[in-house]
Amino acid sequence: MPTVNVLFNDLQRLVGQKLPTNQAELNEILSYVKGETELFYGDELAIEIKDGNRPDLWNVEGIARALKGVLGIERGLKEYHIIGDSGIKTYVDKALRNIRPYIGCSVVKGVKLDNEVIRELVHLQDKLDQTYGRKRNRSSIGLYNLELIKPPIEYRSVKPTEISFTPLESTEEMSLKEILEKHPKGIEYGHIVKKYKRWPILTDSKNEVLSFPPIINSNDLGRITEDIEDIFVEVTGTSYETVLNTLTLVTLSLADRGEHIYSTKIFYPYAFSSGNKFEDLTPNLKTKKITLEDRYVEEVLGLKLDRETILSLLSKARFNFIDNCTDSLEVIIPCYRIDIMHPVDVIEDLGIIYGYNKIEPRWPQMVTFGKISNRETFSDLVREIMIGLGCQEVLSFTMDNNENQKERMDLKEMRVVKISNPKTLRFTCVRGWLLPSLMAFLSNNTHVEFPQKIFEVGDCVTFDMKNLCGVRNVRKVCLVVSHSSSNFSEAKSFLDAFMLNIGFEYGLKILKHPTFIKGRVGKVVVSEKDVGFIGEISPSVLNNWSLENPVVAFELDLDVLKK
Repeated sequence: MPTVNVLFNDLQRLVGQKLPTNQAELNEILSYVKGETELFYGDELAIEIKDGNRPDLWNVEGIARALKGVLGIERGLKEYHIIGDSGIKTYVDKALRNIRPYIGCSVVKGVKLDNEVIRELVHLQDKLDQTYGRKRNRSSIGLYNLELIKPPIEYRSVKPTEISFTPLESTEEMSLKEILEKHPKGIEYGHIVKKYKRWPILTDSKNEVLSFPPIINSNDLGRITEDIEDIFVEVTGTSYETVLNTLTLVTLSLADRGEHIYSTKIFYPYAFSSGNKFEDLTPNLKTKKITLEDRYVEEVLGLKLDRETILSLLSKARFNFIDNCTDSLEVIIPCYRIDIMHPVDVIEDLGIIYGYNKIEPRWPQMVTFGKISNRETFSDLVREIMIGLGCQEVLSFTMDNNENQKERMDLKEMRVVKISNPKTLRFTCVRGWLLPSLMAFLSNNTHVEFPQKIFEVGDCVTFDMKNLCGVRNVRKVCLVVSHSSSNFSEAKSFLDAFMLNIGFEYGLKILKHPTFIKGRVGKVVVSEKDVGFIGEISPSVLNNWSLENPVVAFELDLDVLKK
């Protein structure tokens, strides 16, 4: 969980009143913002935020904003307004579409800075870059002295040796290539851009470099000092939503110490995947609405709260509302609450402000008896049969990545359920079938004696628009056999034995599948229903997995078989 390092006196100044110096009493207040003191020594205060989904609390300004509501200093949504257009225009190079396509910018004037505030800004920038920005892959932040910038700004791509500048914390002018070789930040983050022939750069109308995103700012324009009052903020990245959300969080953090927010215009030479959008106005500080039903509040919290109490709790949690005097109301969500996706998220805040310790515990009103589900019983039977056939069971991760699920299997059209905020590049989606997992297992165990006969019984996720969430879990079994002479006939002999033991008659139909050798693949049919496939893996797929021996496999949908 993120730890926010703040100055206690600065926190008190932003909140607007004195806070308890007793650690237990301070923790009681911080619990309302999911925080707990990790270190409190002199003016140094380290607060651990027990929620990785609340980046608006990863800085002292956000914590102070929330505490003002809890302590009754301010009520309802804190409104931020854009004063007007800064006049700054940013033009995006079309070559960046497949490199680092998105950018958002803002201007905050009248910011009051000192060395400690700058230190806290650097901490916020680093936390957002490392966590929400996925180590600068999805987004990275740059802050600049507005007075030194001569718009318009160009966000363009250049060759690694085409342009040189002095990077932050350096006195030596370097080319982009040299920065990746010599500068600490270039060594740490260079892998993000190394794979491309051209790299992103931000320059103004005088061709002065602002930054080399996502690596390092310029030491001239990108160095923030105490005497600076007007700040230009930019965020670049590969995720449009992440870029705009990050820009909002940084802009509002500065605005809490400044006075005026100004917008900037971004001009794109290409359309976004979400629509034909070529011109953007950033930052976007619009609120959103969520319908909250009284019945749902009671259902989730187990508390029968009257409308007046609900409205009071919403105000303390820094929400606004529209009360239509019905059994539901419209809750207005602040632009910085990017974690709010569903009414249950609002109800969680209501529970925190109400105080979970105030909720009286009670014994469950219903007596239940547990037992193994029919699905698990059937899966256990399948495992017994497969082990009886001389196969070894393996267990692999339900999460995977596009490369394994599609590219290495020579598939182009397969849809997979992607993770919107993956923690690592290794796990970016949920697997749609088991075979790639077993191919990965073979690839990692080529040193083990052959033949290798392995199987897995596990869950996959497929699209299903009949379900509320649009997807459903599917239980499958997959067998893979690999040795120097494995072939389709051997795979079919395993399938024959499996079907005989489980009590099904099956047939095969012609199937075209890029993963398998043409003519050596078939669709498995039981009672006129497709339940899976069987085949011999193609040489190109074997080569993708660095496998030398032939591989045969079958995969069956156990949910369809069970029915």
